[in-house]
Amino acid sequence: MDEPGGPQAIQRQIERDFGFNFVVNVLDGACWSFGMSFISFTIILPLYVSHFTTNPILIGLIPFLASGGYLVPMLFTANAVERAPRKKFFPVNVGFFVERLPIFLLAPSAFFLALRQPQLALGSFFILLACHTIGAGAISVGWQDMVAKIFPVQRRGRALGVANFMGSATGILGAFIVPVLLQRYAFPNGFVLAFLAASFLIFLSWIALSLTREPAVPSTQPRRSQLDYLRSLPAVLRADHNFRLYLLTQVVSALSGMANGFLVVFTIRKWGLPDAYASGFSIALQVGLALTYLFFGPLADRRGHKLTMEICLILNVFSFALAVAAPGPAWFFVIFFLRGMVTAIAFVSGISIVYEFTGAENRPTYIGLANTLPGLVGAVAPLLGGWLAGALGYPPLFLTATLIGAVAWALLRFGVREPRASSPAVAGDANS
Repeated sequence: MDEPGGPQAIQRQIERDFGFNFVVNVLDGACWSFGMSFISFTIILPLYVSHFTTNPILIGLIPFLASGGYLVPMLFTANAVERAPRKKFFPVNVGFFVERLPIFLLAPSAFFLALRQPQLALGSFFILLACHTIGAGAISVGWQDMVAKIFPVQRRGRALGVANFMGSATGILGAFIVPVLLQRYAFPNGFVLAFLAASFLIFLSWIALSLTREPAVPSTQPRRSQLDYLRSLPAVLRADHNFRLYLLTQVVSALSGMANGFLVVFTIRKWGLPDAYASGFSIALQVGLALTYLFFGPLADRRGHKLTMEICLILNVFSFALAVAAPGPAWFFVIFFLRGMVTAIAFVSGISIVYEFTGAENRPTYIGLANTLPGLVGAVAPLLGGWLAGALGYPPLFLTATLIGAVAWALLRFGVREPRASSPAVAGDANS
């Protein structure tokens, strides 16, 4: 008979709480995604910054922080997450201050500073954005490990997919609202209202997340200093050839992201579009997100996340290639629909596939490696993209991203083996 707190008892508790955790995490994901539709890193925030500067390097700071700020810190918190009996502490207790509070301060910053002190407004915007993305990265390993712990392997894609489908479906409403706000209210008031809506919804998502029921599982990992932990990482990579190839794929893919933050700026400048028209691309982005979350989560559960990641990289290549060839601004509704698909698959399958390379004890380390190493490249890529845009123009930038993305797809398709077939994570899921 299994003892209280033993692996079987823990698994029974996870199964018993699955329905409740599914509901509160769907609410968390729905409110979060709905809120983020009001401050889209791809469309709304570049539009906001374009009111202060035309410098492509500064505009490139947004995807720089979105990628590097979020991904790089993960490896440096994985050691603490591995030893924590409950992973929920990181996204709930720590995350309120380091991830969500900076978002709450965007609206007052824009309201009080955008017209009176525009340079200070721009500086405070980037400081708050940096605090948010770095904070999100710092707590993300804990959140991802919590998700892997409370959702069994064959239901993770569906759970994440439904949660984010709900958010993206409501995010379509947000995408309709934002152009109205920007058209009806003079700058910066339209952005202030969008930032306020985002703050309210992101606070609701935190309340839902805090309700998650997670059993405590004491770690068997030995306590070690951060330096000793970092020194152990090369051995982890040497021991897992398949995971090394997957990391290489992600590094190359992150480099192709150099062009992502410049799509809306290119469209505005080439065709002289008003903010309200350009922000309408958010609708196409949210529709792409919603439909992809709905269909690709269950597909990944059945067929594996490697397949859906391959589809993701093909769509990534096609969207940048279409940006080079697009004869008019209407084509960018298709492009942003595809970008929504890429974002959705990368979120659901990019998170979930990492769980399948390893068992529960080493999962935070694998999560950290899979995010921080590509994140270092992803941090530099938008700055390189800004330099290319300034030196050669936007079409050569999009063409470069297309070619690099094609290399990433080839590496994943022909180099990486499906990890689920021989995964210790599947066999050890009951102990997670």
